[in-house]
Amino acid sequence: MIDQTLYDAFGQRQITTIYTSTSQYKVILEVQPDFQSDASALTRIYIPSNTGAEVPLSTVAHFGTKIEPLTVNHQGQFPSVTLSFNVAPGVALGDAVAKIQALQEQMKVPLTLQGSFQGNAQAFQSSLSSTPLLIAAAVLVMYIVLGMLYESYIHPITILSALPSAGVGALITLILFGYDLSVIALIGIILLIGIVKKNAIMMIDFALDAERNHGKSPLDSIHEACLLRFRPIMMTTMAALLGGLPLAVESGAGSELRRPLGIAIVGGLIVSQFLTLYTTPVIYLYLDKVNQWLGEHGFHRGKAGKSEQKRLPPPEPKTLIAAAE
Repeated sequence: MIDQTLYDAFGQRQITTIYTSTSQYKVILEVQPDFQSDASALTRIYIPSNTGAEVPLSTVAHFGTKIEPLTVNHQGQFPSVTLSFNVAPGVALGDAVAKIQALQEQMKVPLTLQGSFQGNAQAFQSSLSSTPLLIAAAVLVMYIVLGMLYESYIHPITILSALPSAGVGALITLILFGYDLSVIALIGIILLIGIVKKNAIMMIDFALDAERNHGKSPLDSIHEACLLRFRPIMMTTMAALLGGLPLAVESGAGSELRRPLGIAIVGGLIVSQFLTLYTTPVIYLYLDKVNQWLGEHGFHRGKAGKSEQKRLPPPEPKTLIAAAE
């Protein structure tokens, strides 16, 4: 009743329309203009009660004069306040976000007060939440494509085993140069996924060809692959490394944004280059034993090469089949 009475007095409520032969007039209910600018006029407003008596508004409400904002910002249906902040030199945005969240918990704000980040902080949080899913999806797609290419469930794992060393190398290099794991650095790590796995592809592809088509053992085939593919691997790695080196050492306007990308690429390539040349052949030999065990127990469904066909049990003689018929 209070809300309706105040709206009748100051809200310009349309109560009816008067129609004439030539025009129509809308009837607006409100107090006279002399009372609209006088705060003391609120004492003359009466609220009808359930019994029909008129109760003064001052009996159930208190009003006064104070300074208030001219506008109230809203986010959705709720009033909101925007607090802007900037980070000090050398402080990461992720650290600032964590400090603000910890401060909000220490303040013990009520449940009705909710806070959320906007702008760069929101983009940072959304990127961190979606990046692991993107990396996992990229690795899964590569595993499926490599599995279809080599017709095996095991050999794609050998190729993908080079990815952790690249990620560790990128992270170590960023820490040594004092850079945080920003969105740009994450892009550099994602680029490493496509660059680093080509080293293992060069060796595994040649080793499988020698093993399946030339009848060599896994040890001889991977050893020959390492010797013959060393030069192409070094050429492609140096091409990618030198291509990312200008991003890591450049200076000028906007260089602080691109430098983490170059540092992640260069550091990841250097560390992975030293590790994968030694770890990939070892992983290939161990996983080949796993592939052999799966083939002997009937779990392998891929197309067997010549070396794999030797491990399969010999077929039954045709004379036995004819006799059974």
